[in-house]
Amino acid sequence: MWIDLLPIALLGGLLGLDVVSFPQAMISRPLAAATLAGTLIGHSLSGLLVGAALELIALETLPFGASRYPEWGSAAVVGGAIFATHPSHPAGAMEMSMVAALATAWVGSWTMVKLRERNAYWAARRRAALDAGARGAVIDLQLLCMTADFLRGGLLAAISYALFAPLTTAAIRAWSTDARLSRAVVVTVAASVAVSAALKIFHGVSGARWLFVGGLVVGLGVMTII
Repeated sequence: MWIDLLPIALLGGLLGLDVVSFPQAMISRPLAAATLAGTLIGHSLSGLLVGAALELIALETLPFGASRYPEWGSAAVVGGAIFATHPSHPAGAMEMSMVAALATAWVGSWTMVKLRERNAYWAARRRAALDAGARGAVIDLQLLCMTADFLRGGLLAAISYALFAPLTTAAIRAWSTDARLSRAVVVTVAASVAVSAALKIFHGVSGARWLFVGGLVVGLGVMTII
């Protein structure tokens, strides 16, 4: 059991680290993170599908400044891995994957706040050395905080997957809705959140709606060609 959780924990730690600490390469975005998790399980397309749905919801998030926001990296790993373990996409699989990811993102937000408080404590203990410009103290603090963030993301992903994977299996057994209708509900809800987020941008940025329409047309054209 724990051996099976290790790859998910490592990926969750890496992508949780990317959210804020390092390297901030956007691999923690739900679309990328869930696809990587699906690939890890052996069904990258399943990860991509749930990642796309999560990405629509994540458009509502504005991660800047001192704002508190969901931690999508580790959360998307959990959602993508759970959905990929059911490659036939039965009724309830996508719903439970989304619930697992959203719950993990919410808890992840809280863990990031607590980690920042701990970072401040560690920095305060090294204040004299930092004020003196000691290179070793700076490097030591950076490595300590990044290691803690990696462990935070890894533990979060492993615990969440261990909790939600069996719940998902049990829910699928009891689910009676048609699988296509089940998935359509998830996509509709996620799309409505994305539209709401886009409308907020339209009101705040000049010309945003035309850029959105242009991007939509180009995207649909690419999909048609492919």
